Amino acid sequence: MALFIPHNGCPHKCTFCNQRNIVGQAYQPNADDVTNAVKIAVDSLKENTKEAEIAFFGGSFTAIDREYMLELLDATKPFINRFKGIRLSTRPDCIDDEIVSLLKSYKVTSIELGAQSMDDEVLKLNERGHTADDVRNACRIIKNYGISLGLQMMTGLYGSDFYKDIYTADEFIKLRPDTVRIYPTVIMQDTELANLYNSKKFIPYTLEQSVELCSKLILKFKSENIRIIRLGLHYSESLENNSLGNNYHPAFKELCENKIFFDKITKLIKNYPDKEVDFFEAYVNPHSVSKLAGQNKSNIIRLNNMGYKLKIKTDQSLDEYEIYIKQR
Repeated sequence: MALFIPHNGCPHKCTFCNQRNIVGQAYQPNADDVTNAVKIAVDSLKENTKEAEIAFFGGSFTAIDREYMLELLDATKPFINRFKGIRLSTRPDCIDDEIVSLLKSYKVTSIELGAQSMDDEVLKLNERGHTADDVRNACRIIKNYGISLGLQMMTGLYGSDFYKDIYTADEFIKLRPDTVRIYPTVIMQDTELANLYNSKKFIPYTLEQSVELCSKLILKFKSENIRIIRLGLHYSESLENNSLGNNYHPAFKELCENKIFFDKITKLIKNYPDKEVDFFEAYVNPHSVSKLAGQNKSNIIRLNNMGYKLKIKTDQSLDEYEIYIKQR
């Protein structure tokens, strides 16, 4: 169960931030809200609560007023033993030994850092107010306390490019987080990024470029056994109505996974130079059938247009993104 603390406590207004539009709310939850939300979660999850975490997202949790932060955490105490723990998100420069020790005492089990980029120039251009070394130091402290580490990155920020985004992913891997969230930059109205976009000083990635990049990032983190727990922003009507450009898609992860399989199968087909035979059987994990077929069977259609007929079959022994083909 998650509670949003919108923009509360953040000492900076980043170029891309208009959080009220992103989360579609500005209400600041109090202790009663926490209690009510946890009770609802307990009733709905029943015996499965031990697999769930109480989550505080949407702001810089460790930067909010200390009394308010403790009010929210105290409200979890009567229920915390029924959950796995507490997950929260915060800024890298709002982490130190004192605060992490305090969080540990409240049974915080996961901390996600909004790192966004590991390139200092990109961080500066986007007015993040922290450095890549702040990220590294915060990661070290969190891991020293045995708390699960999550890192959040944004691709296509002002001043970034494919090389810098891949560099960020490589630097994340060195820090060995347990989880990663990847958010392609979406331009929100009433932000500095929107001003830069409207004045043509910022040219964002196209949707196709974002898919190209993030499909590579999926495989990069997968190869290092680092779990991506979110790729792309959650859909909201407010987000769709208040964003500029064409970089947002409500099924962004699906597009990236479709791209992975299209690239893999076209590469495999090239190993069969016999033009007389154009029918192939493709084998994937049962859970990956729709990923290979593509959204609205887009991959199947593209292959048909290239002159190839494809029948998808399953093989339980294959991993999520593995595939092999047979020519018929």
